[in-house]
Amino acid sequence: MIFRSAGGDFGEFVDILSVDDDDDDVVNDEYERNDGADTIGDGRLGGVRDESFLLPPSNFNMVDRWIYRSGFPTAANFRFLETLNLRSIVYLCPEPYPDANAEFVRSHGIRLFQFGIEGSKESVEALPKDAIMRALAVLLDVRNHPILIHCKRGKHRTGCLVGCFRKLQNWCLSSVFEEYHRFAATKARPSDLSFISKFDVSCTLLRVLSIIYRCYGCGSQVGRLLYQDNNSSS
Repeated sequence: MIFRSAGGDFGEFVDILSVDDDDDDVVNDEYERNDGADTIGDGRLGGVRDESFLLPPSNFNMVDRWIYRSGFPTAANFRFLETLNLRSIVYLCPEPYPDANAEFVRSHGIRLFQFGIEGSKESVEALPKDAIMRALAVLLDVRNHPILIHCKRGKHRTGCLVGCFRKLQNWCLSSVFEEYHRFAATKARPSDLSFISKFDVSCTLLRVLSIIYRCYGCGSQVGRLLYQDNNSSS
């Protein structure tokens, strides 16, 4: 089941078509060249797959238990993603999913929460606070775990969402910025850092969800099952 949240509530069904280029100046050459084909480096796997080979998406890493981040997955990454047993994906771009990715989430019963945030280098205001707030609410709901956050390259929009998540975890700002720089590298944007710095995490809803998140095992499998049991009995 696939959901979209882009300027509205969760749960709107969406037709998944294709995806355009990244907000960066550099085109995602590997994805465009292979159009989602299974690849290792510059070569195609063709009709024979190395079943022992698991290729994570670019910029992949664990954020917290059952929460992951990455750049845009290609078909070459699908077997790796299967090992994560994902229940949800938070997609931070306005472009629709490519057909191969759409089929992957459909066939694995993964919920796709899309927040159509335009990529921009120019202004702090380019990142809509309400979209980040709604994405955080999805992220903090342990019923959605395991969950993957991604944009195009896993640097800017993903970095901003993770940075705001870290503020909810009471990280000091210097540590939040250090993590952002680790993934953005030479593409770090002062506007992103300013957005993270100014983002207000004192919202009552976010605080309540953050408490629930911590109380139910910080996103652990047991915590998610307990959360579901409590909801079903209430």
